[in-house]
Amino acid sequence: MANIPVTRKLWANLVKQVARRTQSPAEAEDLLHWAYLRLEDRNVSEEIADPAAFLIKAAKNIQIDNYRRNRRFSEGISIDLADETPLQDEAIASRVRLERLKEGLDQLSPVAREVLLLRRLHGLKYHEIGERLGISRSTVERTLARATTFLMTWTNGW
Repeated sequence: MANIPVTRKLWANLVKQVARRTQSPAEAEDLLHWAYLRLEDRNVSEEIADPAAFLIKAAKNIQIDNYRRNRRFSEGISIDLADETPLQDEAIASRVRLERLKEGLDQLSPVAREVLLLRRLHGLKYHEIGERLGISRSTVERTLARATTFLMTWTNGW
């Protein structure tokens, strides 16, 4: 600093003050360094009454400028880094569960399997399934309940 000697004690005191005012102890010394460079770049004809106060205020302003610049930059970029693909072990576990479900479907009677698939995969209503298979609505309900209960038991723990 042009008109006051910079000692370690003064610098340490300035770093503490900048850290307290910016609430960023990790950046305090860097901010103070940039503020010092601003002080040195100023026109020598301009006299600064309190260089220490200038440094602290300049460091705070630099932090604000950096925050605004980073915010503008991050608002301009919209990157979706989330990868929705399942992890390898999740994919393997899903395949194992699917194989177990297929084995369970093979254990069902042809009518029960058809009722379950028409309801769960194709979304048909009970009366539509009954008309298609030539059975009553109550038979569709009972068959679906039994098939669902069986598959829940069959796949339990998988």
